[in-house]
Amino acid sequence: MTTQAERTYKITAQDKEVFERDGYWISPKLLDDDQIQRIREAHERVWAGDYDGDGLPMNHYRPSPNPDALRKLDNGWWINDEIRRTVTDPLIGELAADLLQTDEIRLWHDQVIYKPGVGDKMTSSGNVGWHQDYGYWQCSSNANMVTVWIALQDTDLKNGGMMTIVGSHKWGLIPDSDSFFNTNMEELKIKYADGRDWVEEPCILKAGQASFHHGLTFHGSGANTTHEPRMSVVAHLMPGGTTYRAGIQRHDNIRLLGPRPQHGQPFGNAYFPVLFQRA
Repeated sequence: MTTQAERTYKITAQDKEVFERDGYWISPKLLDDDQIQRIREAHERVWAGDYDGDGLPMNHYRPSPNPDALRKLDNGWWINDEIRRTVTDPLIGELAADLLQTDEIRLWHDQVIYKPGVGDKMTSSGNVGWHQDYGYWQCSSNANMVTVWIALQDTDLKNGGMMTIVGSHKWGLIPDSDSFFNTNMEELKIKYADGRDWVEEPCILKAGQASFHHGLTFHGSGANTTHEPRMSVVAHLMPGGTTYRAGIQRHDNIRLLGPRPQHGQPFGNAYFPVLFQRA
């Protein structure tokens, strides 16, 4: 079970040093076992189309005919109360604020991700290609964003856990790094390494722990070679005051600014809730 000490955890100078050096940091256990079970049940409800309220997620989920394919849905907080409580957790916001050294944290969007177990099959269907999250978010004025990847089971390389490229957030934005759905990991490694030090490091997490990785940190994951699904809920977070950069790249969040979005308009309405604001 998660202890009260873990639920009141404060970022230390060493945590900041690790995040700034490596581009990611692994938290203590933030969710207790009951909450983990509720979110796993929320997963099943989401994939079955059983939504809380009358809305739809940002990207309406359509099941793939391939049973080994990754399932991903954006803004589960719109349609599931348990996911909403998790991705808008003020503690997660405070940890992110301290790592990014900012006074306010808002939700950019969330993701609900389900990676089926394929056992001994030789398939790349569940791979997540090496990518930078900010490669998709260039309409945002601030690359200093963070992704909080929350494990809903013990997670390592056997069940397709995430790997990061240590220190890659210091490379800046690499062209065409929006390659989440390219499952050819080796091809992407050759493309992006390009003479740079390419050090792969797995994120080994207990259920309820989270990895916080910078929006420019390259990361990806391989096959889930177990017979059980690997489930996660992901909160993508931004500093308060982040604004729209017009004419750079399309993203569905732009539509949430209204029918006539303007360059410099803050991503600051109800679609981007505040998790934490320093007094």
